[in-house]
Amino acid sequence: MEIGIGLPTMAGELTGPELTEWARRAEECGFSTLAVLDRLVCDGWEPLLALGAAAAVTRRIRLATQVLVPGYRGNTALLAKQLATLQQLSGGRLVLGVAAGIRPDDFEAGGTDFRRRGRALDRLLTDLAAFWDDGAIGPRPASGPPPVLVGGRSRAALDRMARHGEGAVLVASAAMFAERAVEARECWTAHGRPGRPRLVAQTYYALGPQGPDEALDHLRSYYAFAGPAADLIARTALTSEDAVRQEVARFRQAGCDELVLIPCSTDVRQLDLLAAAVKENA
Repeated sequence: MEIGIGLPTMAGELTGPELTEWARRAEECGFSTLAVLDRLVCDGWEPLLALGAAAAVTRRIRLATQVLVPGYRGNTALLAKQLATLQQLSGGRLVLGVAAGIRPDDFEAGGTDFRRRGRALDRLLTDLAAFWDDGAIGPRPASGPPPVLVGGRSRAALDRMARHGEGAVLVASAAMFAERAVEARECWTAHGRPGRPRLVAQTYYALGPQGPDEALDHLRSYYAFAGPAADLIARTALTSEDAVRQEVARFRQAGCDELVLIPCSTDVRQLDLLAAAVKENA
């Protein structure tokens, strides 16, 4: 199982030099993927621009949207060009994770219909593939279009994965991941897809003496829209080396292909703390 890490673009005040230093250090530490979250109504960074900056200072590490919510972006042709440019800029390292989205305020701010977001995402994925295949909207990366992973908790999301993607992003505990992995593989087979889907998990972390407080403060704020559930989400964060090691072992046992840990702090020292925690499990 591979271990990836998130860029802290939603975890507090972040400068350009801090972002590029985080990207460089993530690659030096040997993480498999550098991932970004996506929200519109917040003070976090725009994910594609953040990955563009990361692409300029790295050479090996994959760059993933985990996940992008394309539904409130509106212009599919422009998005196709942005993603193709990022794929070319990174030398073919982009992984396009997408989901329908769960925040109505993001769609309201973007001037799009929250209630029809699932059907809109199906059309968008079909149109993206057509734009890239046609080649009229370039650049056309020599490495081909980015692989698509689909996120979401519903059966419709798994069907979307089997129709349009190469795998799924499953946000769940290790025990729940094992159940969702079975469902994802069954759905994949039911749609006549050969082989098996790539299954990626993600969870939050914050290590060091201030880790528990940083995780609670950040996640309670980030998920405030969820009401009382925000506190439950906040308490799932991994805040000790032992917790990280145990969760890595559980996800590996559950058949996870890659576990991406999303930081709750912008402190670059979080990279070294996580690298030390997962080293013996590598």
